[in-house]
Amino acid sequence: MSSPGENLRINGDRLWDSLMDMAKIGPGIAGGNNRQTLTDEDGEGRRLFQAWCEDAGLTMAVDKMGTMFMTRPGTDPDALPVYVGSHLDTQPTGGKYDGVLGVLAGLEVVRSMNDLGIKTKHPIVVTNWANEEGARFAPAMLASGVFAGVHTLEYAYDRRDSDGKAYGDELQRIGWVGEEPVGARKMHAYFEYHIEQGPILEAEGKQIGVVTHGQGLWWLEFTLTGREAHTGSTPMNMRVNAGLAMARILEAVQGVAMDHQPGAVGGVGQMKFAPNSRNVLPGTVVFTVDIRSPDLGKLTSMRSQIEEKAQAICTELGVGYAMEAVGHFDPVAFDPALVARVRKAAVDLGYSHMDIISGAGHDACWTNKVAPSTMIMCPCVDGLSHNEAEEISKEWSTAGADVLFHAVVETAEIVE
Repeated sequence: MSSPGENLRINGDRLWDSLMDMAKIGPGIAGGNNRQTLTDEDGEGRRLFQAWCEDAGLTMAVDKMGTMFMTRPGTDPDALPVYVGSHLDTQPTGGKYDGVLGVLAGLEVVRSMNDLGIKTKHPIVVTNWANEEGARFAPAMLASGVFAGVHTLEYAYDRRDSDGKAYGDELQRIGWVGEEPVGARKMHAYFEYHIEQGPILEAEGKQIGVVTHGQGLWWLEFTLTGREAHTGSTPMNMRVNAGLAMARILEAVQGVAMDHQPGAVGGVGQMKFAPNSRNVLPGTVVFTVDIRSPDLGKLTSMRSQIEEKAQAICTELGVGYAMEAVGHFDPVAFDPALVARVRKAAVDLGYSHMDIISGAGHDACWTNKVAPSTMIMCPCVDGLSHNEAEEISKEWSTAGADVLFHAVVETAEIVE
């Protein structure tokens, strides 16, 4: 079936107002948001989203991971639903748009369908996946991973935050443990709209990113064990310095990533020293290496080389070594038919566009294992994300939501 006419657009002002209203919940300290998963702020954001959805005529279901599914019925009770969504949780110093744009644009699709009196054969389900960020409970995309059968519910419930609190306990505490078995739903298709979180679209002057692939990822958590000792009175040649080992491993990660160019990245964003005192050499250093590539061969090679170099560094320095893979997914190729539908919608609507590979992980990477999935991206200023200064324009958000609207409605099949 052809896309709706070019005159059918979402209400960009209403979408923007919704984004700004959600941003009032869990404000950060520098203009962004701190609405980490399963916090009180997360619970408050969920309740606001629920109220908006119910006002739009949607009915709510929640699964045992706390993922919210808001359904607009179709005319065929046997037709599988078209899902559209992302996540409402944020980084500790996150922006107002990462994830939230995709959830609220999904709601705006439904609101616009209501305004225009559009009925579809397939139901449409707007989804808020729990714990996409992985900032509080690693790994990222936890709920969609359980949905796709990558993780067990027991594994997910036992994930711990830095204070030792368990995911399952915190989900119970904020009152969002659902009754629905995780992964019981079947999808006709899944769409996810997201800010790029990179600089390419803005640099190229494109309004729409047609996402064809997603990078694969490894999160490797290293625990290095040295010997706590006074930094002033311990001779250099008598130290068991876990901090030095960490520094050399970080340099090795940089070198390995550069050796695998183009199309590979690697770095460290989190580290913890213990006892973390100015004049005490660390007894323990824990840090996570994040490596990514859309090429599975490069990703595998990078992991192997980093582990080999890290073990050699620790052996040379007499430092204890342990490594655990705390996050992983292989590179993703999104559904070609849905990708083509997104591209056609951009063309029909007259928006400039380009094919793009997602550098970040998203829930669509897991849904792609169980259903046809794809993504749409809009630019973000200077490519900045996971930062309170993250910014997009109302025009960018509207353009991507228009494309999402057309692609979703075409996939759900308009009933005249």
